[in-house]
Amino acid sequence: MSLKAFHIVFVSLSTLLALGFGVWTLREPAGAYRWLGWISLVLAVLFPVYGWWFLRKMKGVDLW
Repeated sequence: MSLKAFHIVFVSLSTLLALGFGVWTLREPAGAYRWLGWISLVLAVLFPVYGWWFLRKMKGVDLW
């Protein structure tokens, strides 16, 4: 697996993890860590933006 492919997989998994953690944290009734949930949701939006930027930058590099 190339570094580019690993990077795409890692960004995708990070996005899903941040989204899942954010939703889970915000659904808790006693929200002592509610601010962590909001930060995770913001990161879940920013990770795909970074992934798009990375793919555009690495346009000429082979995926495999």
